Amino acid sequence: MSREATTVKMLLVMPDATIHRLTLGSFRMSFREAPLTLTTLAALVPPELDMDITVVDESVDVIPHAKPFDLVGISCLTGTAPRAYAIADRFRREGVTVVLGGIHVSLRPEEAAAHADAIVIGFAERAWPQLLRDFRLGCLQPTYQQEAVPLANLPDPRRDLQRRFGYTMPQTVFATRGCHQRCSFCAVPAVPFGWHTRPVGDVIDEIRRLPRKRFAFNDVNLVSDREYAMELFTALTPLRRKWGGLAPVALADDAELLDAMCRSGCQYVLLGFESVRQSSLGQIQKSFNRAHDYSRAMQAFHERGMVVQGCFIFGMDDDGKGVFAETVAAIRDLRIDIPRFAIYTPYPGTQAFATLSDQNRILHEQWEHYDTQHVVFQPAQMSPAELLQGFHWAYRKTFTGRSLIQRTLSSPHPVISLLGNTAYRLYIRRLCAGGPSRHAGGSTR
Repeated sequence: MSREATTVKMLLVMPDATIHRLTLGSFRMSFREAPLTLTTLAALVPPELDMDITVVDESVDVIPHAKPFDLVGISCLTGTAPRAYAIADRFRREGVTVVLGGIHVSLRPEEAAAHADAIVIGFAERAWPQLLRDFRLGCLQPTYQQEAVPLANLPDPRRDLQRRFGYTMPQTVFATRGCHQRCSFCAVPAVPFGWHTRPVGDVIDEIRRLPRKRFAFNDVNLVSDREYAMELFTALTPLRRKWGGLAPVALADDAELLDAMCRSGCQYVLLGFESVRQSSLGQIQKSFNRAHDYSRAMQAFHERGMVVQGCFIFGMDDDGKGVFAETVAAIRDLRIDIPRFAIYTPYPGTQAFATLSDQNRILHEQWEHYDTQHVVFQPAQMSPAELLQGFHWAYRKTFTGRSLIQRTLSSPHPVISLLGNTAYRLYIRRLCAGGPSRHAGGSTR
């Protein structure tokens, strides 16, 4: 029977990032919001192609290798690239056609192409349906590339295919892509596809169709375009939904926009403070953060009833060994509701990677360690092991039982704060279990 006349069995996979999840026997729950990548790819499948779709996010699911598939699509980040390649190689040995996509593929296309029958670079709204049609016709091309694309009239993600009870926040929506800032460590500007917005009406219609009241925006910077953000928040307000998302610390300077955000139902924001040292902020091209204004910014968000998850990075060139205790003390004084730490990570394609490569300070390109939990470069003022030990110490010191209770009781929404802090306390046990040798780097290139 010809391929055109049969149902194609397709598997869509997001490889396991191995962090931020709860595992109890066979039960897995991710501490993050449901990712949109796989459910969006499933929604973009042209209905006339007759495809039976299985979605597997390895963070919460297991790949059903016993089930036969005709086509496997894998989306990977830099930290999950080796796992993605291993999955791809196994299916290809079995004669299955494999497609690779995701931000790492866009950053390292030649590397990814060695493990796939086809790769997708950039966005998928047009490239992915064309790839599937070509596959059906037996004329699959090795590379599909898409950059600018209008984001109007997109289908709703196939949330019915994601694991039920797999995520603490199962309903995720996006309104924008990209960011106008150029932070040196961020992979978003490393893929130069620009800034894009969905029509506000489309976003609101999708939110209306969500079966539950609470959702999250997964946008990197939802307020990067102020006029768009104001229109979105104004349209969202009558829906009386509750939501969370990412925002810049500098939003605290814009009382009008912050009030509109509050009225629209925002209860939770993730803020990238990154450092308590202004010199370090300058090094990563994030001088628009003003460390001396952090207290005032926190007050602005708390006055509007918003829980703040504050993110901090260790390992910039101005970071000596004192930065860990300095940051832990600042978190206490600022009354950050849910603290989060990361190790400075120079992702390929970023300015950080280029600078450290020129200085011969990249320790290796073992991509599985490029996850902000390992040290993959030589710090300026300490050893890789000292950076890792300080990172672990900061987490343990910040998430003592007493600290957790104090943050929860002082939070604008104690339940949200308790869930977030408890999730990180569980995560820390696994993070620190491997010891320095597991996380402090590896062999040099």
